[in-house]
Amino acid sequence: MKTLMKTLIKESHYKLNPSMVRLAHHERIQLGSPENGQKDYYGRNNITTVRPEPVEGHNQKLLKCLMFLALIFSVYMITIQPVMAHGEKALEPFIRMRTIQWYDVQWSKQKFNVNEEISVSGKFHVAEDWPASVPKPEAAFLNISTPGPVLIRTERYLNGKPYMNSVALQPGGDYDFKVVLKGRLPGHYHIHPFFNLKDTGQVMGPGVWLDIVGDAADFTNKIQTINGALVNMETYGLGNGIFWHSFWAVLATAWLLWWVRRPLFIARYRMLQAGLEDELITPFDRKTGKAILIGVPLLVFAAYSMTANKYPKAIPLQASLDQILPLPAQVNAGVVGVETIKAEYRVPERTMTFSLKIKNGSDKPIQIGEFATGNVRFFNKDVPKPELGSSESVASSEGLSVDNAAPIQPGEQRTMTIAAKDALWESERLDGLINDADSRFGGLLFFYDGQGERYIASLTAAVIPKFN
Repeated sequence: MKTLMKTLIKESHYKLNPSMVRLAHHERIQLGSPENGQKDYYGRNNITTVRPEPVEGHNQKLLKCLMFLALIFSVYMITIQPVMAHGEKALEPFIRMRTIQWYDVQWSKQKFNVNEEISVSGKFHVAEDWPASVPKPEAAFLNISTPGPVLIRTERYLNGKPYMNSVALQPGGDYDFKVVLKGRLPGHYHIHPFFNLKDTGQVMGPGVWLDIVGDAADFTNKIQTINGALVNMETYGLGNGIFWHSFWAVLATAWLLWWVRRPLFIARYRMLQAGLEDELITPFDRKTGKAILIGVPLLVFAAYSMTANKYPKAIPLQASLDQILPLPAQVNAGVVGVETIKAEYRVPERTMTFSLKIKNGSDKPIQIGEFATGNVRFFNKDVPKPELGSSESVASSEGLSVDNAAPIQPGEQRTMTIAAKDALWESERLDGLINDADSRFGGLLFFYDGQGERYIASLTAAVIPKFN
């Protein structure tokens, strides 16, 4: 009996201390044997039990696991780099090439002070060969992509007209734009103009780095209301907004906790199965629900009435769509006619070649000087390069070549092969065009005469990939 008690106490020690056992390893021991005449307390022979072997505790294992996770996290933190762009390369190439075609984007300055105003201006052509899978630009919003509220927009113009809302763009139309901005937070920022197309997303224009210097505390944003009052937009209505957000958050949390404190899931299911559903909702619960149902709408209506009486001349948020007609044709103006015969992309050479039928309808000899697509510019080294401007368009200074460098004479019609060759096709992820379901390219081709006058044509064609 004493031997049995010792065995039970010893086994209970292991059972009551799970942190002292290893689950994967056990030691088998024999308590009774017919050879030596020993029996267990039930009088049976060959009774075998399993006794776990004590090992290190769970606390040490947990510590090792945490140290391993900390090591992985520290290595991950070392490799983190600042974000230097706004994902403009992530959009499908056929959308970047054949929707909004930007050019002549200029910034008034790239270094300025807090509270100082700058402007970005430029032009864009809405491609005629608008992708069939992309909704037409019946609602497009011109904005500036920034890493947070580092700037505020004070003015915006399209074709010289101020406007506030989204605008309907016409495929094949030409537009110019201007946006006036004001410095708010000091820093070094990467900024883009962009169009937000309904049901499509953002189409970025050429980016630029801006440096805002000064003290953020000096920033002011005061406007005059229609009543003549001068208000600071940085703090106007802030307290009222915080109050109402806090009020509704507290009310919603209290309503949620009121029901969460009751039995949930399995317990509720068992009560329903037992026919105790009446005990889940008490008469006081019903009274509380009725009070909320009546009180919340009354509170909202009372607050609305007080606001309407306090601000009787308020202008509601506008939901209209501005209608601004395109400018007279700047691209495909009819002076120089271009027809794209075929286009090929040679993958090993990272070269886009296209055959064109060109007719010079001007009174001066012209040459091909530039091809621009997806904010990437390819220049012909044999033609004087125009000013690049302040925008940081990705450019290949010698990436454009032609099979016949002789100027195209007035009235002449010529078939030419043009090659745009550079690793930028790959680094800017435009070569992914050959993997798209819509493998058509688009872009702008720029011609120049001896006096520097420029003629622009829009190109588009299906692209045939070549892998050798």
